[in-house]
Amino acid sequence: MLYRKPAFADVEAIYDLVNNYAHDGVMLARSRNTLYETLRDMIVAEGNGRILGVGGLHITWDRLAEIRTMAVQPETVRQGIGAEIVKRLIEEARILGVDKVFTLTYKPGFFQTLGFEIITKEELPHKVWKDCIDCPKFPNCDETAMIKTL
Repeated sequence: MLYRKPAFADVEAIYDLVNNYAHDGVMLARSRNTLYETLRDMIVAEGNGRILGVGGLHITWDRLAEIRTMAVQPETVRQGIGAEIVKRLIEEARILGVDKVFTLTYKPGFFQTLGFEIITKEELPHKVWKDCIDCPKFPNCDETAMIKTL
């Protein structure tokens, strides 16, 4: 398994992976434009020349970052790909001097195994909600907010 920064050539595969999950209502859809704009935030897992997973680290505020756009090909779930992506994103956060990393997720059990704790959404700064306006579930978000102190 190769973990690397994505290239422009990976955007279509990332788009398909993320939006397949979004179609099922388990993550926020991402436009191609958004993926291009946030390409440097992401890490992909590649196996046999195919994108098997993706995740992004988005800086939201002073020493606060979000892990987002987390998706793994359904046939490779529970093989450690997602966990390795999160660990690498956390390492990037540490290098940048981030103190806390949060996520909004429908898979709290996965993130708990990686040291994240459930919090109330109100504990997060208002700044983090700017992307929520585009979500079809806004303002009735049913994701779980979680945080990890580094």
